[in-house]
Amino acid sequence: MLKVKAGDPDKMGLLFERHSRALYGFLFHMSNHREASEDMVQIVFYRMLKYSHSFSGEGEFKTWMYHLARNVLKDQAKKDKRMGNRYDIADFSEKMGNGESADGDLQRKQDLNTLQNALNRLNADHREVLVMSKLQELKYHQIAAVMNITKGAVKVRVHRAINELKEIYAKVNTKQDGDELQKR
Repeated sequence: MLKVKAGDPDKMGLLFERHSRALYGFLFHMSNHREASEDMVQIVFYRMLKYSHSFSGEGEFKTWMYHLARNVLKDQAKKDKRMGNRYDIADFSEKMGNGESADGDLQRKQDLNTLQNALNRLNADHREVLVMSKLQELKYHQIAAVMNITKGAVKVRVHRAINELKEIYAKVNTKQDGDELQKR
């Protein structure tokens, strides 16, 4: 990014190759909309180029990138109030065909659907901190810088979000099991 800032915009292609997939995953998990996430990735990279002068190089690039992404998400939320009903974790996860038996494949799909339902029910703050820490594998100090909170506050939020996800997952899983029994 420092090379882009110094006047070499061709390096944006390299940054895009390195970070677009992770950025898409974050935006997708937060927006619940595939096409909007693809568009938002483009907007984030456009803003990186436009605001390259604001990157000081003192902090980590990822922190700056996720800060821009959060701003794009906020802007998108203002434009589109329909976010939340289009989330499909299977769209982002790898293909299921990994040599498992048909029963194992079906069970994995059901588990992903249960997880999807549970994640959809988390509030946006809890979902955001889980996506950054567990799926994007950002370190707590990076999340703290992105969210402008302390590292300790990040730890607490992650812990609370995991506990809430466990509770919701158990409820969703129990409900789905009950629905299966009623179908029989």
